[in-house]
Amino acid sequence: MHDLVLRRDEAGVATLTLNRPDKLNALTPQVLGRLHEHVDAIATDPSVACVVLTGAGRSFCAGHDLEAISDGDHDAQAEGRAVDAVERLPQPVIGAIRGHCLTGGLELALACDLLVATESSRFADTHATWGLVPVWGMSVRLPERVGVQTAKRLMFTAGRVSGTEAHALGLVDQVTVDDALDETVAALTTEIVANSADALRIIKALLRDSTEMPRRRALDAERTLPYGLPADMADRLGRSPAPRG
Repeated sequence: MHDLVLRRDEAGVATLTLNRPDKLNALTPQVLGRLHEHVDAIATDPSVACVVLTGAGRSFCAGHDLEAISDGDHDAQAEGRAVDAVERLPQPVIGAIRGHCLTGGLELALACDLLVATESSRFADTHATWGLVPVWGMSVRLPERVGVQTAKRLMFTAGRVSGTEAHALGLVDQVTVDDALDETVAALTTEIVANSADALRIIKALLRDSTEMPRRRALDAERTLPYGLPADMADRLGRSPAPRG
């Protein structure tokens, strides 16, 4: 069997590609298990400063494989942990979206830090269409992105929105013409990787902490430097021009 999730590393960027293009990269327990393995390996890999998650072929992900659900071949807890693992990667994670990004695929995309989509991509939560309910985080992460009222509309209607519309809603961070996705994502990763990898990890951890504790506590915690200082701080400051005036 071909690898269900491909990993490619280049210049500090690890690209993970869902690899079931004939099925529009629909998610099965096996796909999510393989994704989780890659994510766990990347989490402790100091050579990786940024991660890109994308799909092979013409779609990011058409959602949970409905045949697997019908056959009872699914484990909501294990599958949810795989999605959580993407969110908890210490490195910044960019979702590169073309084509379909539906339901379970949208839940996976929402675990990324930044989303870049093509204008013609299609986003939707179709749980209600199939008599299903979210178990991988949609009811938490979608309102965090777009607000409760917009999340209700998207989830209640199961309506599809384009990449352009998704950008206007705040669901995606950047939208590109269809043939410029790879170029746009590469430019973004270049900007990110130019920064201190240690600083990026610490900043991401602080941002995560701030959502998981009361505001006053988060402010106080930040000032204690809970994750220390970046190992390359002194080196980078030594190369910086002296402040003026």
